[in-house]
Amino acid sequence: MKILFDVGHPAQVHFYKNAAKILKEHGHSVLFSARDKEVLIDLLRKNNLEFRQISKQKSGFFGLSLELSQRVTRLFFLIREFKPDLLCGPGETIALAGKLSRIPVILFNDSEPVPINNFLTYSFVNVICTPTSFKNDLGKKHIRYNGYKEIAYLHPKYFTPDVNVLQELNLKENDPFVLIRFVSWQARHDKGHRGIQNKERIVQEMEKYGKVFISSESPLPQSLARNQLRISPEKLHDVLYYAKLIFCDSQTMATEAAVLGTPAIRCNSFVGQNDMGNFIELEQKYGLIYNFENESEALEKATRLLQQRDLKHQWAHKREILLNDKIDVTEFIVKLIEGYPEIINELEMGR
Repeated sequence: MKILFDVGHPAQVHFYKNAAKILKEHGHSVLFSARDKEVLIDLLRKNNLEFRQISKQKSGFFGLSLELSQRVTRLFFLIREFKPDLLCGPGETIALAGKLSRIPVILFNDSEPVPINNFLTYSFVNVICTPTSFKNDLGKKHIRYNGYKEIAYLHPKYFTPDVNVLQELNLKENDPFVLIRFVSWQARHDKGHRGIQNKERIVQEMEKYGKVFISSESPLPQSLARNQLRISPEKLHDVLYYAKLIFCDSQTMATEAAVLGTPAIRCNSFVGQNDMGNFIELEQKYGLIYNFENESEALEKATRLLQQRDLKHQWAHKREILLNDKIDVTEFIVKLIEGYPEIINELEMGR
């Protein structure tokens, strides 16, 4: 069997990488189509995953629209060359290319508030997989799995934190530090939304409780350059695991922190009545993250948490409860791909 995975964000490389390796061990052929965004290409290389780059990240409405057109066109020709039996990906690129190529598409998504998916994506795919926390009913194509995408690569079965990363940060194992993550807010689905605005204030307050390291998609102001996290991209999850807390406007890293047992303060304008189901569940059911739209309220909560000495022990217990509740998501991906299409009836689409 030949499987093509389309990835446009570093988190998607992580999501598929373990499944891809298992599929190769089972004798299948696997290829990635890749977008040059942040450290994505580097992650593919370091995981020894075969790939073809089909676009480079652009910005602005017209730039992103042009890139989408390029990605679909180049992916279409790559599909004709590779001749896959199945396509997997997160969004409209794989959906449109799959429709044009008449190749079945399995889409994995966990984000409800992305209206463009309603037409450009969902209409053109064969299967849509979402977590059970996903609030929308997507009809007969919809399969729900009891997990989060981040479990696919951060489950203890696949991820073991490397304590040696602390030496690179000039830290000892019990030294408290805070990780801050700023995203660029340049993606098409981010239009009209905002993240953390007063970055200097956040950093100044966090530094009262330990060292502060910043991971940022956009260039940092000169005043924060000293805080920039300077490690290899594949070590970011090690840093996240050992952090006492993460303060972020990132969707992905907030969930990653929860899966790793690190307290997370998430602050952006997606938070509210229409927030994604996984963030609501992680806060209300598991108490692993806190979601805020108001920056001052987020900062106040973060400082209260950082004053607790046993904070990481509390979250380790919460993490254990979470992982016991959820499935091995990588195992689910492999089972679905290898069993497609016969397995669909077993998984009860539309339920």
